[in-house]
Amino acid sequence: MIAIIQRVTEASVQVSGEDRAMGSIGRGLCVLACVVRGDGPEQAEWMAGKIARLRIFPDEAGRFDRSVVDEGGSVLLVSQFTLAADCARGNRPGFSAAAPPEEARPLLEHLRQELQDRYGIEVATGRFATDMRVALVNDGPVTISLQSPARPE
Repeated sequence: MIAIIQRVTEASVQVSGEDRAMGSIGRGLCVLACVVRGDGPEQAEWMAGKIARLRIFPDEAGRFDRSVVDEGGSVLLVSQFTLAADCARGNRPGFSAAAPPEEARPLLEHLRQELQDRYGIEVATGRFATDMRVALVNDGPVTISLQSPARPE
């Protein structure tokens, strides 16, 4: 599983063609997430733990020492298969590393549930497999790229 995590003061996602935001948050994290082939529940659980415990919010001294849980922040979770892009050859990215939708959808839902149920984080989402518009105010800016460990063979 791959994730791009951005610390935000606000973020929202709107499905193309709809008039209002589908999901929105105030202070917290905007997480763009991609399930890759071979991922399972273990990768979703690992990613949820990292997202919840990642200390990228400042403490009173301005040091990165607080997590989204410590801050009482929210997460905007948006599916983004393009994070699995392979650009090694040519100029058109290949996406064969991304898990097919029937595998990706339940694992992204598992990630959402882990964040919500295990870590008590309010989670807003977009709509899987649709064209969306994401708006955010990156705070810092702080942007972290994470990749979960592969499943053992």
